[in-house]
This record gives sequence, C-alpha cells and structure tokens, in this order.
Amino acid sequence: MLRDYVVIDLEMTGLKVKQDRILETGAVRVRNGRAAETYGALLCPGIPLPEEITALTNITDEMAAGGREPEEAMAEFFAFLGDDILVGHNVIYDYWFLKQWAVNHQFSFERSAVDTLKLAREFLPKEQKKDLESLCKYYGIARRNAHRAADDAWETFLVFRKLQEQFGEREEAFTPGPLRCAVRRQTPATEHQKENMRRYAAHFGLALPEGFDRLTRSEASRLTDQWILRYGRLPAAQKRRQSRTDTAPDGADTGYGNP
Repeated sequence: MLRDYVVIDLEMTGLKVKQDRILETGAVRVRNGRAAETYGALLCPGIPLPEEITALTNITDEMAAGGREPEEAMAEFFAFLGDDILVGHNVIYDYWFLKQWAVNHQFSFERSAVDTLKLAREFLPKEQKKDLESLCKYYGIARRNAHRAADDAWETFLVFRKLQEQFGEREEAFTPGPLRCAVRRQTPATEHQKENMRRYAAHFGLALPEGFDRLTRSEASRLTDQWILRYGRLPAAQKRRQSRTDTAPDGADTGYGNP
C-alpha cells in the first residue's frame, strides 16, 4: 500500500494552460500514511482575475495582488514536492500546469501519480457524484474553504485515505502510474513586440496590462489582436514613423498582422 507521497492541488486563473496562470498552490506531504507537513501559497498572477474565478475561490484581485512573487513561490513549491509520488483529484489537470511551468523554466518534471477521481470512478456507485465536494460529503469529511488549494489538498488526502481503507486490497488500482502530457515552451514576448504594444497603447490612450514585462510571445500577440479588433490599426502615418525607427528582424512576429 502506498504510504509515502505528496497530495497536491492548484487553483488557476482559468482552464487554459497556454494562457492562464497558477494562482495558488497547496500540498500535503505524507509519510507512513500520516500527514507530516502541509504547504500553501497564494501567488500574484499579474493579471486581473475573471469574475468566475473570484466567485469560485473567493480570491479577489486585491488578495491576489498581495500574493507572493511567482518565481520564488513556485521554486519553493517544486522543492516541497521533491521527487515524491503525487496524489491528486483529477491530478493530470494540475500536473499540466506544473509541467508547463517546468518546461518554460527549462527543467525536467516527470512524475507518477494516483488519481482520487479515477479511484472514485472505479469503486464508488455510478450514481454517486465524483467531484471533491461530493466525495467529502460521501465520506463525512468536513470541508473548510472550498476551492482553496491548501484546503482542497488536505481534503483530497482524507478522501484518499478513505479509499485506501475501503478498497486498498485492490493494490493494482492504487499503483502509481506515469503522468504524460505534451507541452511546448512559452517564450517571453520579444522586445519588438513590447515596444509595438507601448506605441499602440500610447496612441490609443490604453493602459498596459498588469504583468506586462512577464507576457509570453503568444500572450502579447493575443492581446494586440484584441486591441486591433476593438480599436483598429495604427494610422498609416504612425505605422510609417514606427517602421523607420523600429525595424523588426527578418521574419519577426510584430503582433500587428498584415497591413
């Protein structure tokens, strides 16, 4: 029976790994079947939170703005995980975001895991809902702050122990399996992209987004496209002045599309 592992949970600014960001991390380190240490950190994502995320997590923009600097907090989180086997509820979803972070920062992050959602689907009655809140009700586990990473990690740990107690003789179901997802490195926005965005924002009187200096190349292109769709392209005279003073390298993506 699995006795040493780390239970994880993340909250994100949305569901899309290519454009959303990690908002909060939570984990429980387990040794010999007992909780040995817990971890939780709120991160400052550098972007406004969608209303539905605030409604789900009760994390406001003001709270997020006071969160920890992501580079420092994520380095600490990966150190807490160490080389342990992971346990999580729909764990591949959290792993996808962790894997993207690792690839972006050019280090390896390969893990095996056990998924409490998969276990619940295998063992519990079909009519029983399998989300974490429903499983806590099923097992009589009191919830604290729903959709907060540290609390969800703790409750996932308790659910996992219940599943082990009830179905642990089926060892093959509790055997950790490798997590696999393919992600590509998200490169930072080029200086040319950022300069074009500054010029565009200045011309139309727009505010640059929070976390401007941390934009990826795809985020910069996507935001510029949104601006153009809403406000239109730079006037021809402005573009001519720009082309004389800020020539892009051959083949560079300016984020402005074709004239």
